[in-house]
Amino acid sequence: MFLIDMFNKKTVMPSAETALPGRDTPVATADTHFVNGKPLDGPYPAGLEVTYFGMGCFWGAERLFWKIPGVYVTSVGYAGGITPNPTYNETTTGMTGHAEMVKVVFDPSQVSYRQLLKIFFEEHDPTQGMRQGNDIGTTYRSALYTTTPAQEAEARQARDAFQAALDAAGKNTRITTEIAPAEEFYYAEDYHQQYLAKNPGGYCGLRGTGVACPVA
Repeated sequence: MFLIDMFNKKTVMPSAETALPGRDTPVATADTHFVNGKPLDGPYPAGLEVTYFGMGCFWGAERLFWKIPGVYVTSVGYAGGITPNPTYNETTTGMTGHAEMVKVVFDPSQVSYRQLLKIFFEEHDPTQGMRQGNDIGTTYRSALYTTTPAQEAEARQARDAFQAALDAAGKNTRITTEIAPAEEFYYAEDYHQQYLAKNPGGYCGLRGTGVACPVA
């Protein structure tokens, strides 16, 4: 019974009354990107855009994006929840409401948001609800948190286009990706930042559906 209760807690979003209380101060994190040395929290050059991708475990997702030409800097953290300044251990209980997210700062003159969306939909399975493969819980849900109305419109268009592609491929599954304007993003602890650069043999849970997303 205990295991069943814990599973249910991890896959159901908490309410404001049941969420963990958190804290007033942020958890300690890195100042600069381990790979390219750029500041995680800015300031960023003029003309860049910020957006947020949730694809399950953020280690592999972050590595995917920092390698893309036109991406200025990436970082990992928690967003979409209730608990202020959560720790990693708190988020994994499912009682903060946060998803593991990758913050991507990019130059739209070099790589478009639509191109990033294509990578997002193709490189993970956005139909699994509160999980990604063997990673189970609200923290592993598929999510797109946008910073402009244009991003939100493009995200919804890409989702619909990819759903049509899944239908045409006979997948018989529905996309569960959460799409919403970005709210507070809390940086994850130092050791999570660029984790797979520091630990090249570490876990990467990315696994797509094998279906191409028809946006470019």
